[in-house]
Amino acid sequence: MTYSIDLTGKVAVVTGGSGVLGTSFCQGLAQAGASVVVMGTTLEKAQKAVESITASGGTALALAANVLDKAALEAAYEAIIAEYGTVDILLNCAGGNKPEAMTAPDNSRSFFDLPEDALQWVFNLNFMGSLLPSQVFARPMAEKGEGVIINISSMSADRPLTRVVAYGAAKAAIDNFTQWMAVYMAKEYSPNIRVNAIAPGFFITTQNVRIVTNEDGSFTPRGQLIVDNTPMGRFGKPEELVGTLLWLVSDGAKFVTGTIIPVDGGFSAFAGV
Repeated sequence: MTYSIDLTGKVAVVTGGSGVLGTSFCQGLAQAGASVVVMGTTLEKAQKAVESITASGGTALALAANVLDKAALEAAYEAIIAEYGTVDILLNCAGGNKPEAMTAPDNSRSFFDLPEDALQWVFNLNFMGSLLPSQVFARPMAEKGEGVIINISSMSADRPLTRVVAYGAAKAAIDNFTQWMAVYMAKEYSPNIRVNAIAPGFFITTQNVRIVTNEDGSFTPRGQLIVDNTPMGRFGKPEELVGTLLWLVSDGAKFVTGTIIPVDGGFSAFAGV
């Protein structure tokens, strides 16, 4: 898939850049001409994403940093400034869930039994894991009065989905934070700093593959329910998120800020009947 948006000269930082969706985002940004900083939980994972970008002629840098460790983020920031001199685009793509923070369909793990540490881990990763990188990597945007921040929301932010209590609460917080940050940056620094979010529908990733598919590739009951309630009748493909990202970071969206854009095959528009 090719894109006509030109991001030549822009520096994009992508947290969670080594994940399934993050890698696709990084490839799209690089294909559009941006120099991409792929941030992953390990340098090895980030480097694999970088290799896929450079193999296609793109420019990328691999860095490892825990999005919940501000000192590590500050160190990454210094490395980015040393390499590229600035940050123009921040994509907060780090996030995820864990079974211990989810209720079980047979109630073998009820809401009342969910451990506090698992709930806190999920909430922190998805919410603080976007807030802290924004504090660090949006600084040059504030200084020069220009830049774009993109957060990753979810279908569970607007309409709570069963089982994923901490994840849904964190993504609802992301929506609120996106709107708050959009107003703050525009009013306190510059209207040329824009903050938006993408709300993916359902995509099969390494984190949810066993929840929505069986070993033989067929859908689990939850996976089938998702497809049945998605008017397009399928899961999304990671590359199908990239066009929305590139529009939001381009001059084509210069008057767009504080929005949450669903890319969901119609899931959020369907009432089930």
